[in-house]
Amino acid sequence: MTEAVVAPEARALDAADPLAPLRGRFLLPVGADGAPLVYLCGQSLGPEPLEASARIEDVLAQWATLAVRGHHAGRAPWLGYHEQFAVPLARLVGAAPGEVVAMNTLTVNLHLMLVSFYRPTTTRHRILIEHAAFPSDRYALVSQLGCHGRSAADSLVEVRPRPGSDLLTTEDVVAAIEREGEALALVLLPGVQYLTGQWLDMAAITRAARAQGARIGWDLAHAIGNVPLALHDLDVDFAVWCSYKYLCGGPGAVAGAFVHERHGQDGTLPRLAGWWGHDAATRFQMGPEFVPMAGAEGWQLSNPPVLSLAPLLAALGLFDAAGVDRLRTKSLALGARARALIEARLAGRVTIITPAADAGHGAQLSLRLSGGAGRGRAVFERLTAAGVIGDWREPDIIRIAPAPLYNSFADVDRAVAALAGAVDAA
Repeated sequence: MTEAVVAPEARALDAADPLAPLRGRFLLPVGADGAPLVYLCGQSLGPEPLEASARIEDVLAQWATLAVRGHHAGRAPWLGYHEQFAVPLARLVGAAPGEVVAMNTLTVNLHLMLVSFYRPTTTRHRILIEHAAFPSDRYALVSQLGCHGRSAADSLVEVRPRPGSDLLTTEDVVAAIEREGEALALVLLPGVQYLTGQWLDMAAITRAARAQGARIGWDLAHAIGNVPLALHDLDVDFAVWCSYKYLCGGPGAVAGAFVHERHGQDGTLPRLAGWWGHDAATRFQMGPEFVPMAGAEGWQLSNPPVLSLAPLLAALGLFDAAGVDRLRTKSLALGARARALIEARLAGRVTIITPAADAGHGAQLSLRLSGGAGRGRAVFERLTAAGVIGDWREPDIIRIAPAPLYNSFADVDRAVAALAGAVDAA
């Protein structure tokens, strides 16, 4: 791809960008010819932090030289390895360190939270979700309903966009919550919707759910590391997330969960128990009675997979170096440039379905091509062949995400030029 497509303005923005040095701390992919690709796929899998392999090698070296003693000795003893994640994760989700824990995978954590927070009664048993929920969330909810002897037909409430729109409105979600009233047991929604990139009004929706006496949980798979969050102050009951998207923790990375401190301190909330959730001071006494740890750690089941956690530790260090506020500022600037270039060059041929208002989106832009899904898929394949890596989501969406940790303004110019060429050729 010729560098003539990068405007002087983009080069000036990159030169003035205080976060630009962080790009060099990632291993960004290259094509078969060795040329660098434009990687805009952090909404699916973040790139590898440069320090990830060193973190893994440290654990392997500790295993090789200390074996079982590595649980208690070495630079980062494994017994408390997961504890290093509480503070940086708390900063990213707006929580106290005791309210977060790195563990399991997203859907496992969701099931663990549902055991505790979905406690249906004869009169209060309904769960509100979005109609286009990520399939794994819906599968989890329906299976939990089945475990309680309930059906989706009776207990699952789905909110939809208005006809002709791809987006939910806060008014419609709140109205649905109020309509269900005392029948509503739980609301589970995405912080950022995976297909459209819409950032929901978490504050208004959380208030509405709590006003009806319902529990409120958030799937933050596309929100953590992408948009600023304030789970504690919003009074959210629980949240879950994965770590391989914007957090750059690696494929299948260890996920996380948030439990508000009002639930996690006295250990009375029902849960599935495992020995790593047991009180750390008495865990190795091997007693028969489960005594949960205070806070989110009390939902742990097994000792943490240290080798899988190591790359995430490298990534979280980069988030701390950048800071949430600076990341958000750059993210908005990258997105605004991408939107302006697409609308200027491809008006009428490419529609950006992601909300334009700053409060309505993160890094992701979801694009729909005129001419239908077949043409859209052809454009996506041409875009990929031109060296721009986004992803395709059925039925007809190209997703790209200029992520502020590692993407540049020049990346945006290159991507839009390639998109325009792909549209012209399709």
